[in-house]
Amino acid sequence: MNTNNLVNWEWLSQLDYQTYLFHRRWMQQALQLAHQAGKQGDVPVGAVIVDSQGNSIAQAANRKERNQDPTAHAEILVLGTAARVKQNWYLNDCTLYVTLEPCPMCIGAIIQARINLLVYGTDDPKTGAVRTVINLPDSACSNHRLKVLAGIEEFHCRQQLQNWFANKRS
Repeated sequence: MNTNNLVNWEWLSQLDYQTYLFHRRWMQQALQLAHQAGKQGDVPVGAVIVDSQGNSIAQAANRKERNQDPTAHAEILVLGTAARVKQNWYLNDCTLYVTLEPCPMCIGAIIQARINLLVYGTDDPKTGAVRTVINLPDSACSNHRLKVLAGIEEFHCRQQLQNWFANKRS
């Protein structure tokens, strides 16, 4: 698997502290959105899109259960909102923060939106389509070279999901 687009832990350790804090701030916002989704019965995944000036232009959380819509993933919802805010589907100057590695449907939409940088919290060992199960951003079918930074607030993102699923099963 080609992983040219991935920013691994070694690269993450080379981020300057201010950049790390900037990414962490937005991932914490995504975690808050995920928490709200979990409280309302959806898998706790949250997403935030930040423009090139560092301003949040869209926020969303999973709404599959609430909307009874299989496409109501946080990433799909936040991309639609950001496109409406910008009045343009081309989001090449934006960064997407999401608490969980995107699935195939979501990474397809992220690639189509031409997001500049994807920052996600924790890997998804079942449906992760960025590096864990498959790598769609680097595949021949991708028409956009997406930059990816994984592992920001990884522990908290993973713990939130594990706690939610443990509570749901009990």
